[in-house]
Amino acid sequence: MRRPFIAGNWKMNTSVDEAINLVKEMVGELDRIYTVDTVLCPPFISLQPVKDITKGTSIELGAQNIYFKEKGAFTGEISPLMLKGLCKYVIIGHSERRQYFYETDAMVNDKVRAALTAGLLPILCIGESPEENERGLTEEVLERQVINAIKDIVPDGQLVIAYEPIWAIGTGKAATGLQAGQTIGFIREILARTWSQELAQTVRILYGGSVTGSNIAEFIKEPRIDGALVGGASLKAVEFISIIKQTASIKSAL
Repeated sequence: MRRPFIAGNWKMNTSVDEAINLVKEMVGELDRIYTVDTVLCPPFISLQPVKDITKGTSIELGAQNIYFKEKGAFTGEISPLMLKGLCKYVIIGHSERRQYFYETDAMVNDKVRAALTAGLLPILCIGESPEENERGLTEEVLERQVINAIKDIVPDGQLVIAYEPIWAIGTGKAATGLQAGQTIGFIREILARTWSQELAQTVRILYGGSVTGSNIAEFIKEPRIDGALVGGASLKAVEFISIIKQTASIKSAL
């Protein structure tokens, strides 16, 4: 059975002081939960102070992005080497990066390979737009994104995939557990065709998109969903703790 995985993406929110206070509210409760891999993804400026607070706990850290070069004249970018020792995971290909910063499938592939080379574990985000969903193109879009993202990558079971339909991110319009489970099942089929059935079964696939403490149970009860990438709700200590606790309880009963 794949170990449940919940990551909180804080996006461009919290000052350093706010990040410190937020994680202090969470760390005691989250460190007691050993059956869920819990990852916090604060802004770059807060990775070190959050790392200091979570040191010695069960909580892992993730960055929200990387550039695919190790060093050079790339003003404003963060390389994989800069993140080594600061975090274990890195979010790659988030729809906001694709939409607002024009990241292509090829760039996402470069970033996944760069992360793995540096020993960082990618949380690869994929998802269709509202228009693509309405036109019935969900499977076509996801297959293209997955195949292009893992091109020329040797699988080792370390990849995490987050299915985040763009129409559900920050909109309050979450997919149903059944819809998300069916789509995630299709994503796993893509991995099986590209790699092998055995390797496909090792990859954890999450749902993301307006996940809250009120609806997390619907997704976690679906056996094809291994966890969630949580946005706004991860900025509320009580709610994020509730999401982790519900995940631990429900998955242990499956």
